[in-house]
Amino acid sequence: MTVNPPFRADIVGSFLRTPTLKDARARHESGTLSGAGLREVEDAEITSVVAHQAAAGLKLATDGEFRRTWWHFDFFDGLDGVTVVEQDHGIQFQGVQTTSRGLRIGGKIGFPADHPMLEHYRFLQSTAGVMPKMTIPAPTVLHFRLENGAVDPSVYADAEDTFDDLARAYRDAIAAFYAAGCRYLQFDDTAWAYLCSDVELAKAAERGIRTDGLAERYARLLNAALEGKPADMTITTHVCRGNFRSTWISSGGYEPVAEQLLAVCNYDGYFLEYDSERAGTFEPLRHLPVGNKVVVLGLVSTKSGELEDRELIKKRIAEAATFVSLDQLALSPQCGFASTEEGNNLSEDEQWAKVREVVEIAAEVWR
Repeated sequence: MTVNPPFRADIVGSFLRTPTLKDARARHESGTLSGAGLREVEDAEITSVVAHQAAAGLKLATDGEFRRTWWHFDFFDGLDGVTVVEQDHGIQFQGVQTTSRGLRIGGKIGFPADHPMLEHYRFLQSTAGVMPKMTIPAPTVLHFRLENGAVDPSVYADAEDTFDDLARAYRDAIAAFYAAGCRYLQFDDTAWAYLCSDVELAKAAERGIRTDGLAERYARLLNAALEGKPADMTITTHVCRGNFRSTWISSGGYEPVAEQLLAVCNYDGYFLEYDSERAGTFEPLRHLPVGNKVVVLGLVSTKSGELEDRELIKKRIAEAATFVSLDQLALSPQCGFASTEEGNNLSEDEQWAKVREVVEIAAEVWR
């Protein structure tokens, strides 16, 4: 196993919400459980999920995103100038649509010193006997998901006029998490996968997004956000193709964005989904510079409980290693197990079997 993150056996972040947690959330929504009571349940369930991760052999732990409803809206709602609002439609997946929420920008974007996820991290750090890992949505996600008219023109004339303040907010977030003790931070990002899909690009254009050259502008935005990152802090990204109730959104290989994402963006590591043919071949990995950057291959699906063929996973790792050194590769599930509180269609036992499988395969490949 590698000493520093990302580890040879790693995870994306979220885990299935436990029945106890779901019950507590329902009681809180109905008004029969106080906010303090809900936090008490969350604390106990996070302590348990952290212990499960250690027992599975992982060298890191997340809080399972147990305090969140969505992987991204909860973070964005805590930013200055950004609000989550109800709208007349959700996000369309294959055969299912999410609840109807969206983002609005009504003021200058900033990261407040009292953002609730700082305290979430502090609790995780207090209970984790292994390296705590914090996950937040990437700044590119906020821009890509904006609808027409979502930005107050008196604040920003254009959606891309938010980029300078957005980058500054993320620099402040990185500094705040670092001050809280965080040394492993991950930006979860759907935008790069959508840039690989002609269908999603067309939808983005309908929302008023200028798609020509967007990969280059996103790379500049991310590098501005990462500017001044502490040398002893690892920041990775997870490129997600959609993960809601075991369904998906985006298809298309990484070639259209690989150079900008892997060679230009100043991330330390990349969690790339490779659990289906929708992701294309490993050839785009040739753009990864020789050095310390790591690609974490998401070869183990979180969308079903069926365990993968271990020899096939090893064969696919070997195939990827023909384009990039094995020393710059690692293994993980393709995504989280519950990007929203609904979770994917598998059991908790199946979830942990998947995690153990990742750990055991990684131990065999990287002896």
